[in-house]
Amino acid sequence: MTIDQTIYAQRRARLLEKMQRGIAIIPTAPEVARNGDTHYEYRYDSNFYYLSGFTEPEAVLVLVSGQDGQSQPQSILFCREKNPEREVWDGYRAGPDAAKEQFGFDVAYSIAQLDEKLVELMGDQTALHYPLGRDAEWDQRILKLRGAVQAKVRSGIRAPNEIHDVRTLLNEMRLFKDEHELAIMRRAAKISTQAHRRAMQFACPDQFEYQIEAELLHEFCRHGARHPAYPSIVAGGANACVLHYVGNDAILKDGDLLLIDAGCELDGYASDITRSYPVNGRFSAAQKDVYEIVLAAQAAAIAAAQPGNSWDMPHDAALRVLAQGFIDLKLCQGNVDTVLESESYKRFYMHRTGHWLGMDVHDVGDYKIGADWRALQPGMVFTVEPGCYICPADDVPPALWNIGIRIEDDVAITAQGNEVLSAAAPKAVAEIEALMK
Repeated sequence: MTIDQTIYAQRRARLLEKMQRGIAIIPTAPEVARNGDTHYEYRYDSNFYYLSGFTEPEAVLVLVSGQDGQSQPQSILFCREKNPEREVWDGYRAGPDAAKEQFGFDVAYSIAQLDEKLVELMGDQTALHYPLGRDAEWDQRILKLRGAVQAKVRSGIRAPNEIHDVRTLLNEMRLFKDEHELAIMRRAAKISTQAHRRAMQFACPDQFEYQIEAELLHEFCRHGARHPAYPSIVAGGANACVLHYVGNDAILKDGDLLLIDAGCELDGYASDITRSYPVNGRFSAAQKDVYEIVLAAQAAAIAAAQPGNSWDMPHDAALRVLAQGFIDLKLCQGNVDTVLESESYKRFYMHRTGHWLGMDVHDVGDYKIGADWRALQPGMVFTVEPGCYICPADDVPPALWNIGIRIEDDVAITAQGNEVLSAAAPKAVAEIEALMK
């Protein structure tokens, strides 16, 4: 296995610097039973992987600051021992010695030694940094170990008297993607773009939604992205008006729109793309009217995604376009300001225009600093995804019934403006119709 130790070592050093003092304990995710003795396919904890690059289960990262009596900061991994018998059944295990060498840790121990070593390492540390509240069993374990340190008080050993949620620091670090991360996310977006193009070419009436999903998964996998970043939404007709529809088992009908929200995960990083188009390859007049409004709203939002602009500016730009469009379609009454103030648009557009994107599809990071929306800065990556969802109703023109449209791209803020990572996925009406033809 080849790994760039420098990337992860630098991240650990940055976290230690932000901590200033104390000890950080960051477990990876547990294996989860699916049924019987079969587990769900394993996926490591994002924070753990971000700092270590280590993908095996049953592992814990410990960082010890040099400010509380330690001469030098330490980066310590606890992982499974080598076990030739289990490796015959389950595959390679690095073991502590190889893990230390391959991943650049100062020290590595067997996971069986974790509790004993943590009691020792926590001694005389003033602060404990840990993902507090993420896992109740781990919370109890950490508090019990801290109690064991407190029991040594007569020996002059102190337990940490402060407990901080380490995710406060890690969320802010992960919000800003470095060039290594951006390169992976560009590749993930490229693979997902190819999958959406494949789905457009394959889609036609009388197929099942899951047949389209199979084309997406095929394209992900054949380019090395073994898994979707989230359950794929393949929603035909009325199903497209259900925001998180994942049934994917209905038959596609001639004349319906198909909404696909799907993206792969590559090397731990998510892509997230949505495209909407007619199953038969030709937009009806009503479908085209609604689609062009959503497309214009997305263009306005992307144009507002500039360094220095606040997080809410792309959303507000999209809302103004959508509000005017809903008025033109006779879905809302009044002028744009009236529609926005009354929030009558929420009947047809009820979600925000985007979210952070990274190792998690809804990635970490605060959207506000204090009471104010935060400013967009280079290295931030997020989705831009306005939509329109029109359910049948007496006051809605029948030609618009069951039209569900969302157009979503992945956007990175740069020093000069922005980079649309998923720009190659067709979204202009003429481009979609030409590809599907």
